[in-house]
Amino acid sequence: MRKVYLDRSMGEAVSVYSRDAEVIPAGTTVYSMPYRCRNAEYDRWQQAYGIGFLFDDMRVEIPFYAVPWVDIFAVDKEGGYLGTLGQQTDLQGNAPICYMKDRKCFLIAESGPDFIKRASSWRGDLTEYTGVKLYDSREQAARMLEFVATEAII
Repeated sequence: MRKVYLDRSMGEAVSVYSRDAEVIPAGTTVYSMPYRCRNAEYDRWQQAYGIGFLFDDMRVEIPFYAVPWVDIFAVDKEGGYLGTLGQQTDLQGNAPICYMKDRKCFLIAESGPDFIKRASSWRGDLTEYTGVKLYDSREQAARMLEFVATEAII
């Protein structure tokens, strides 16, 4: 079956269905929490595990375009990004959690609850994950992949 890609990075389209093709969400989004939600527990994660969750008062530039879609929710002290694969971030949910650094993607945990349980050892649990490709930009990805033309839908 033909594969086509749906850009989720602009938030324009949530889903598209096709009888003729498998539609794969693509792009990189940022999940940030309201600043008022910040508390001592998030600061503890920063100190203990080197994970800085993202809040609305923070600016983060993501230097890659992921295929399939990754929703970034944290950064680490070494310049890497933590994200949820294929779903909006929900650390109580079943989406896999990944880590991206130096144009490579690593699987941290099979789900949010698993990630939380293993937070103290997350760096030691990294497994290279080839199911995500990190492009320099959407334009670079579009030269190699077929994207759904959302302009015709919206």
